[in-house]
Amino acid sequence: MGAPAAEIPLGSNSLLPEVLPGAAGGGRAPGAPGRLPAALPEGALDGALVPAGRDKEDVVVPTSGGRYDVHLKKRQRVAVYWEEEVSEVRRCTWFYKGDKDNKYVPYSETFSEELEAAYMVAVTLDEWKKKLESPSREIIILHNPKLMVHYHPAATSDDWGSTPTEQGRPRTVKRGVENIAAEIPNGEPLQIDHLVFVVHGIGPACDIRFRNIIQCVNDFRNVSLSMLQAHFRKAQEQQQIGRVEFLPVNWHSSLHSTGVDVDLERITLPSINRLRHFINDTILDVFFYNSSTYCQTVLDTVASEMNRLYQLFRQRNPLFKGGVSIAGHSLGSLILFDLLTNQKAGPEEGERGQEVRGELTPTPLIEALKKLDLSEYCGVFEKEKMDPQAMFLCTDQNFKEMGIPLGPRTKILHYFNSQREMQPAPRTVGPRSPRPPPAGGARPGSPSQHGPSSANGGRNCQFWDIGLGQVLANYPQLDYKPTIFFAFGSPIGMFLTVRGVKRINPDYSLPTCRGFFNIFHPYDPVAYRIEPLIVPDLEFEPMLLPHHKGRKRMHLELKEGLTRMSVDLKNNLLGSLRVAWQSFTRAPLPAVEAAGPDAEPEAEAGPEKPPDTKPEETPPAGKEEAALINVGRLNGGRRIDYVLQEKPIESFNEYLFALQGHLCYWESEDTVLLVLKEIYQTQGITLDQPLPGSQ
Repeated sequence: MGAPAAEIPLGSNSLLPEVLPGAAGGGRAPGAPGRLPAALPEGALDGALVPAGRDKEDVVVPTSGGRYDVHLKKRQRVAVYWEEEVSEVRRCTWFYKGDKDNKYVPYSETFSEELEAAYMVAVTLDEWKKKLESPSREIIILHNPKLMVHYHPAATSDDWGSTPTEQGRPRTVKRGVENIAAEIPNGEPLQIDHLVFVVHGIGPACDIRFRNIIQCVNDFRNVSLSMLQAHFRKAQEQQQIGRVEFLPVNWHSSLHSTGVDVDLERITLPSINRLRHFINDTILDVFFYNSSTYCQTVLDTVASEMNRLYQLFRQRNPLFKGGVSIAGHSLGSLILFDLLTNQKAGPEEGERGQEVRGELTPTPLIEALKKLDLSEYCGVFEKEKMDPQAMFLCTDQNFKEMGIPLGPRTKILHYFNSQREMQPAPRTVGPRSPRPPPAGGARPGSPSQHGPSSANGGRNCQFWDIGLGQVLANYPQLDYKPTIFFAFGSPIGMFLTVRGVKRINPDYSLPTCRGFFNIFHPYDPVAYRIEPLIVPDLEFEPMLLPHHKGRKRMHLELKEGLTRMSVDLKNNLLGSLRVAWQSFTRAPLPAVEAAGPDAEPEAEAGPEKPPDTKPEETPPAGKEEAALINVGRLNGGRRIDYVLQEKPIESFNEYLFALQGHLCYWESEDTVLLVLKEIYQTQGITLDQPLPGSQ
């Protein structure tokens, strides 16, 4: 369902029709709509809406930021980018409101025409007290131009012959939209600066209210519009920016339309039916993605859907010159990460990636032997047709069989073992038989081609590609190069670790995407960090996302202040105790010497030692220096992990709000503001007021 948008009244006379979408084929009373209003650009309907019965070519008007098309002749609103039930559009001229209602409800167009005809006759002939019967057998009486009422149908007796004593008060009938108090929100800016595709996680529901990805992305988009008005007002007033468009990408329905649900239903136990159905529909998506069969289905669906949306968007917005970014929630972020790591780098990225591949690819054999002063053995290895990858797989026994003495082969083994440890993410694969490449052949750069041959069944092998041990699949290519990759509540770090990844090379960057932000709530049970995989020897906290209102939440400031105070008290107490202990254990001096001039330096030296007795104190600049930590090129040298600030009520019980923590990103102003800030920063546009603590 589309987000609410502006309604533009038509005409300038007293009879001002509106256009409202209602539920197709349904409705309450005689014509109550069941959908949110559609936005129609001002002037778009001039001359477009025509009286019923007059033949005219269908006119299509884009509404709701171009995400819906209104077919005026068919009176339908159709979603452009995703599948959705068609909504009914009505030209509203007559309304009614019940005694307990707080808004006017429009009649259907057909009945509105009958009311209008009766009204014109009454005005022309000055004959009032006219009675009309609605399609639902309700009576409308036109007493005068200012008094028109709608009576409920006459009560009928029941099987016992009794009738109700009261029928309720009649409804008020109104002609036109004049003096109708309606809160009509402003429409969205026509200019689109950037396009973001959003991929959902497991299951069809994306938040705690069990809404689908379309509804959640609608919320995300609405929050972005409010954040633009609050933090980019200057740029908006100078017409430097318009808005960012967010489009949902749905892969769950395609996966579960393959017939796997029928197969699961046959083997599912009948007990605890709802729980088992929830697991089949949601949790099993993780296992499907780790299956080579269904992983290919998911990858193809996500890539083809994003390519389709991109081409359709460019077709509908030919003047669009902005960039494209991608965002993934939960499992969706892992799918996008696997896709991005297997994209083909273009000519520009090829030079950038050459430095990375230089470290991923083992040093040429001859150069390695020269470094070890073992050039005399080059002929032996050339005779055996050895290459660097084969050297990594050799054991001491293999070198011994080649006739290499103990000393040289010890050097060689030590050298190549050290090279193996320096690799960014070697994934050890246990004994297995070689399997054929996927249909269509393995793409160059995939793990199946970059890894050494595993035909030697009894020996482990290494994947030197940054594919990071993904499921063997044919990874499709995207039609665009994403600017930034945003991961919300992402398990990427956990999956990489489970796949056997020990470390990511700091020099590695995604082939076609220069930005990567891992955003998570502190209580999100599914989220994991990325930076410790790049810098495993250094412990540091993730970057704290500043509050969108420009400060830390009050409870966090209070907690930080109390922690600092307790550390200071502890260190001062320890320092005082140590000074006292030193005074007791110091050798006693004569009283005359204690009063002499030489005693003053001795007495002053005591208070100067406490700074050496504060190993527990954390320097105040420690947190500022955390932002300067080198976390590699995965995000262009900038920090990758960003943690949201929990709400005060969430801090009382982190277990109680764990599920909410995983589903909070769609309405999180802090998350949306970071996304907007990073997107517009690529265009040289900054916030009106820099937020404290932000990079």
